[in-house]
Amino acid sequence: MRKAPEEPAQDAVRAHGAAALGGRLRRLSDRIDREAKALYEKRGVAFEQRWFPVFNCLRSGEPMSVTDLADRLQVSHVSISVIRGALEKEGLVGSRADERDGRRRVLALTDKGMALARQLAPLFDALDKAAIELNAEAGDAIAAIDRLEDALERKPLSQRVEDHCG
Repeated sequence: MRKAPEEPAQDAVRAHGAAALGGRLRRLSDRIDREAKALYEKRGVAFEQRWFPVFNCLRSGEPMSVTDLADRLQVSHVSISVIRGALEKEGLVGSRADERDGRRRVLALTDKGMALARQLAPLFDALDKAAIELNAEAGDAIAAIDRLEDALERKPLSQRVEDHCG
């Protein structure tokens, strides 16, 4: 006797709709990171997609402090420090005293980091083109993310939750 095919498991995150907004964004980010990592590995490169924003800022050659990077990327100091540590461990980034203010330390790509930036430039360009293509196919998801960020600026999630707790 033939067994009936099993129904696919319900997507518990998607089933919650807008209430699972954070989970959906994390899941998308994780998927993009995994797929990008596979592209790096295919090319024999030890590079994490989560490093990209910091690495990309430094690839211009302009030394930047952790604070400068956090401000430019609009993320926490802690996030930048964690990525900095990983990039330093890989020998891709180094720090030195700021020429304008010796009390500050600035980060810059090492020679190894610059060589990797040159090696990965065609892949970074292809990733950019794929992201633009995906955004268009999704009906301008970036505009929706912009609106979401603007809504959180107007009224943070914490305040919205407090309003509902009453």
